[in-house]
Amino acid sequence: MKKVKIYVTLRESILDPQGSAVQGSLAKMGYGEVEDLRIGKYLELSIKDSERDIDTLVKEMCEKVLTNVVIEDYRYEVEEAI
Repeated sequence: MKKVKIYVTLRESILDPQGSAVQGSLAKMGYGEVEDLRIGKYLELSIKDSERDIDTLVKEMCEKVLTNVVIEDYRYEVEEAI
């Protein structure tokens, strides 16, 4: 069994109004040191062992279902589940 951690963020060229709102709130609370803030998503999958290549499987899932490839980037890590 494999554990896959997927990190999804908006592409740099896409405005992040939610991140801007949170950054503004932090500044009002006295955390003006934060210069930029972007919001993303984190997904964690447990995938049973199979004949399919894990990298191919994860990339297919990300590009077809888990992300919007037009506006989002993703990266992932694969670990052996304990």
